Amino acid sequence: MKRFGTVLLLLFITLLNTQNSFAQRRTKPPVKDTVTGEVFIRIVDQSLSLYYDDFAKGMNYDSIVDALDYEAGTIPSFTDEDYCKRLAKLNEVSTFGFDCNNVSLSTIKFFAQNRRNFARVVLGRGRLYFDLYEEKLAEYGLPLELKYLSVIESGLRPQVKSRAGALGLWQFMYATGKQYGLKENSYMDERMDPVKSTDAACRYLKKLYNIYGDWNLALAAYNAGPGNVNKAIRRSGGKRTYWEVRPYLPRETQGYVPNFIAATYLLTYHAEHNLLPAEPKIHFYQLDTLCLNRGIHMQTIEKLVSWSVEDIQSLNPVYKTSYIPPTFPKQCVTGPLQKIGLLVSLEDSLYVLEQRIYGSGGYTPLPTDVAIDPQNDQLVVSNPINSKIDVPKTKVITTINYTYHKVKTGESLGSIAAQYNVSIQELMDWNDLTTARITVNQLLKIQTKVSTTVENEAYLEAVEDSIQNSNPVKVVPPVQTPVVAKKYYSIRSGDTFSRIASKHGLTMNQLSRLNPGISPSRIRVGQRLRVK
Repeated sequence: MKRFGTVLLLLFITLLNTQNSFAQRRTKPPVKDTVTGEVFIRIVDQSLSLYYDDFAKGMNYDSIVDALDYEAGTIPSFTDEDYCKRLAKLNEVSTFGFDCNNVSLSTIKFFAQNRRNFARVVLGRGRLYFDLYEEKLAEYGLPLELKYLSVIESGLRPQVKSRAGALGLWQFMYATGKQYGLKENSYMDERMDPVKSTDAACRYLKKLYNIYGDWNLALAAYNAGPGNVNKAIRRSGGKRTYWEVRPYLPRETQGYVPNFIAATYLLTYHAEHNLLPAEPKIHFYQLDTLCLNRGIHMQTIEKLVSWSVEDIQSLNPVYKTSYIPPTFPKQCVTGPLQKIGLLVSLEDSLYVLEQRIYGSGGYTPLPTDVAIDPQNDQLVVSNPINSKIDVPKTKVITTINYTYHKVKTGESLGSIAAQYNVSIQELMDWNDLTTARITVNQLLKIQTKVSTTVENEAYLEAVEDSIQNSNPVKVVPPVQTPVVAKKYYSIRSGDTFSRIASKHGLTMNQLSRLNPGISPSRIRVGQRLRVK
């Protein structure tokens, strides 16, 4: 009987708490829409209008969405407690202050209800940019959540330009960009260069945080400028946190940090909200870079390797026109592994074709033996004037492809190596294995090379013929693949992934492909990296 009384008492307390909870919810103030920035709304609309041009229509549910068993088009709803718990989890792994208050909650709800298509678009675009962002943020010791700031700034579109003149993924004004080393001339604007602008944004954000010691205030300064934030601090009576200073900030900046919190929340918990990332045409890890010795028109690249000018420009937004100028240091072109690999094999042919098409009577912005030094915008002679390009009679074109082998019961590294006619050491290098031990269902990367020998003059003539008559260019069957000697480097104190790549004349993508499975942000002293 005593136990029964205890149960009744517990039930009464539970019902009382439930009633109090309902009463609290009924007295909450109505949700207000804090997303009022015209610039951000315009970015959303522009991004959506270009969505179907940028991304493939096919989409796949990820594992969380599958587990939740949502129906297509369902918009889940959650309690304030659910949102606050998730923000608390973000706070556990971040130095940001993802505060759960009426402003942040109302903005999150607005995003979850009205910014769903935009979230899908930027989740897809993020697969092209977020790996780059995280690598740079880790290099400067900054919170990885800052990658979502570019979502608010530009919708992950490098060509976005504001009415005030801010440009690029990180929306640099001309003066600020110049202060952080972003150059501009008639042919290029480095505010639109994903790598250089991200590096500049990291340095700028780090400086702002060092000034204010509060990430939310640093973001407010990124949006409104340190001068406006300093004025707001003075008007607030010397307060030093964003939420205390917020009423004294410009109206757009008052919504800026809540927008960032909402974007970070929704892109982190997109699966719980039944949001599917749109699949981009290409991912960051599928890119490579070739740095050019001479000025090149993108039309020449298109004719040589069947890579459209439109696609070249989309992956190389730093160039204002379809011309890649000669500079010192060299200008580079970024593209899919296959296209860049082919360009590397045909680099001498590329320059010959450029000279044949544009060298006489065509549009040549600068002599091919002169480059622009971006440090002082002066001309630098890189080759003797009127020097001729020596073109070998034949050229071996090597393309590298990757396949994957799923380990079956009874297989060993030796038997798999024999099956693909490669060495055990090659398998270990390609898969970053320190021992020959493998497990069932493990995926092993297998590298294959296909080489073709081309008669350079005949190939160029075929290209010229294709220009005039739209005939396809053909090459002869494969020949034996050349052997490349491997070289390794032991990481020392102070080394970073980007410095090691630069030291050995590689891009970070090339160094990553030589070292599959190694995270650029988690290298350690004494670790060996393959550099050739």
